[in-house]
Amino acid sequence: MRAMPATERRTAILYRWDDMPIDELKPGLGRRLITADRMMIAHVYFDKGQVVPWHSHDNEQLTYVLKGALHFFLGAASDPQEVMVHAGEVLVIPSNLPHRAVALEDTLDVDIFCPPRADWLDGSDTYIREQ
Repeated sequence: MRAMPATERRTAILYRWDDMPIDELKPGLGRRLITADRMMIAHVYFDKGQVVPWHSHDNEQLTYVLKGALHFFLGAASDPQEVMVHAGEVLVIPSNLPHRAVALEDTLDVDIFCPPRADWLDGSDTYIREQ
């Protein structure tokens, strides 16, 4: 094995969710983000009744509910597919599929995006902040 030049070395980074501040998007909805070069993971905290309005994005999304439940509406707003995602379940949302979600109870979910959500990183995600 050859030694990698300093410019090619990569460093692992350890994060602890509890050490990270929660970005309060609005009352009852917050998140913590960890971003790598080509993916992003988030803890999203919902109070019961919170709504993520209709939106879509080029990023593929995995939503893994750790606690609580989310009611998703997927596809055309006029005739959506409805899916309930409970603790221990994962929903795969393909690129550019319109969707919205409603928290059926206090919920913690893990969202994974590939590539990272630029709008979440630069704060231009007004669809979720302004309701």
